[in-house]
Amino acid sequence: MTDLFRLFNTSASALTAQSVRLNTVASNLANASTAASTPEETYKAKQVLFQTVLDAADPDGAAMPVRVSGIVDSRAEAIPTYEPNHPQANDEGYIFRPAISVVEEMANMMSASRSYEANVEVMNTSRQLLQRTLQVGQS
Repeated sequence: MTDLFRLFNTSASALTAQSVRLNTVASNLANASTAASTPEETYKAKQVLFQTVLDAADPDGAAMPVRVSGIVDSRAEAIPTYEPNHPQANDEGYIFRPAISVVEEMANMMSASRSYEANVEVMNTSRQLLQRTLQVGQS
């Protein structure tokens, strides 16, 4: 019975982590075409770092929750574009855009979405097993 509760805990932590990942990807996509006057002002793509959490009560490591250990900025350089008529163009006529690949971000979003769905399915299956176990105990 406690194994099922550990499974819920692991899946719930994964749902939370994937939710953070989805929000981060959405932020990257929303800012993919923003412009700035300097490279320093340009939006930097964010990446989520995950970490497994070892449980001292679970020595075999069967249930290892996941957590977000941080969100880091991309080190990719801003992309200068010559657009002298742009309202944010600097004195030389350049604007700077973030180095964000919309295709990579969409693939990242699909991966996070599928991971989220898989963990929802794990929780639903666990709930059904728990209900059946309780029904067996009642008979």
